[in-house]
Amino acid sequence: MKTLYFSAGNSVYEIKKAEQEWVMTERSAPNVLLCLAADPTRPGRLYGGTFDDGLWISDDSGETWEPAGSGIAHNRVMSVAVSPTEERNGYRVVWAGTEPSALFRSEDGGQTWTDCPGLLDVPSRSSWSFPPRPHTHHVRWIEPDIHNENRIFVGIELGGVMKSEDKGATWEDRKPNSQFDCHSLAIHPQVPGRIYEAAGGGYAESFDAGTTWETVNERLEPYNYLVSIAVDPGNADMMVASAAQGPHTAYDPSRASTILVRRENGGPWTPVYEGLPEPEGSAVFALASDPSEPGVFYGVNNLGFYISYDAGRTWEKVPVEWPDHLKSKRTQGLAVI
Repeated sequence: MKTLYFSAGNSVYEIKKAEQEWVMTERSAPNVLLCLAADPTRPGRLYGGTFDDGLWISDDSGETWEPAGSGIAHNRVMSVAVSPTEERNGYRVVWAGTEPSALFRSEDGGQTWTDCPGLLDVPSRSSWSFPPRPHTHHVRWIEPDIHNENRIFVGIELGGVMKSEDKGATWEDRKPNSQFDCHSLAIHPQVPGRIYEAAGGGYAESFDAGTTWETVNERLEPYNYLVSIAVDPGNADMMVASAAQGPHTAYDPSRASTILVRRENGGPWTPVYEGLPEPEGSAVFALASDPSEPGVFYGVNNLGFYISYDAGRTWEKVPVEWPDHLKSKRTQGLAVI
């Protein structure tokens, strides 16, 4: 059975496919969840980060929540990720990123956490800042490498992509031609070394596990503010991203105007419209793909749940019951199990 989770406002949503029908269930969260991750080895186990109330854990798909254990030094948890490969003490390793920027690792399902202070030793740290709160910055995204459990990437907003080859002990600084306003990262599940970055300045990619990067923004303008990205598990050169003309029109549904863009086989970016809502009033999509489903993409935003079965060329809205109050909220943290 396929299950998807996402957060919006003070709720977490579970979408399940039973036989041929999709059903969505809304459950209360302890606070507004800015990020959400699911453990694929423990059905129903979720980790959700809040802005001022720390990290929370659920073992029943969001029916009940408990605060994570000690060791996360800051209450603003902006990103969370479950390792796709590394397991300790019966749990997948969990990573949490905070504001101000810091990274924490748990090997016991979130009961205790250890800091990764080496992240703050990179030379570019003095230049990091988050424009809406310029005195600070945060770990916006965490991407453990499915091909190498020692390697992990983090995206700093606004600071760039940092890489560790030793499970977070030491870090390499951002590289030329990557994007410094990092919003999300993805690693191809079948092709080692392929990593993809969606950022405030557009798109960047690496073919060698982040050693070198190239920015590719051909035909993105004016939609070169990218937020979420997903890749086709059957084609490392096929990707979809959610795009806006800037932050002002990306997140808030009352003023949003966003689209999806698609790139295939090294070509230029092209906008995608078929089966999707009109840009006006449509906030940025949270996007995901499933390694077991080549050519299939999932997306949720304030207006609905959408699936593409043809590698992102066309989309269809899935007929699930969609609460009216969701239309005014931003969706975040789409996880596919």
